[in-house]
Amino acid sequence: MSRVSMFNSPLLLGFDQLERTLDRLAKSAEGYPPYNIERIGENGLRIVLAVAGFATDDLAIELIENQLTVRGKQTDDDADRVFLHRGIAARQFQRAFMLADGIEVMGARLDNGLLEIDLARPVAEPRIRTIPIDSGTTDTGASNTIDITARRTHSR
Repeated sequence: MSRVSMFNSPLLLGFDQLERTLDRLAKSAEGYPPYNIERIGENGLRIVLAVAGFATDDLAIELIENQLTVRGKQTDDDADRVFLHRGIAARQFQRAFMLADGIEVMGARLDNGLLEIDLARPVAEPRIRTIPIDSGTTDTGASNTIDITARRTHSR
């Protein structure tokens, strides 16, 4: 049975990369560690992951193109301990977030078992561009084209 594409519309051209990204994220969705995404101010975002038991050296944050990946791997220093019950998860994890174009990672901090990653969303400036319409040559032999110079509008 073939899968029907959610972007299977003649109005949605060039979204095949987005569809592949969504498929990849859906396959890697796991519930550990839990996280929140908060709005900070007008253009800021914060991802907060609950990583109790992980030290700074156990965590790695990587940004490759638009994919922010957080990895955690604890060192096994419990070899000399005998557990009667082990309910605290000490497993490794990988959590990925796809960031929109232009989102910048401002920094990260680990405090009381919470890893906070601050992001900034740039203010988008609308761009207006005129597309050329070529009507061929006129009776005088001159070409009729329309200016395509891009200009930015500054609304403040």
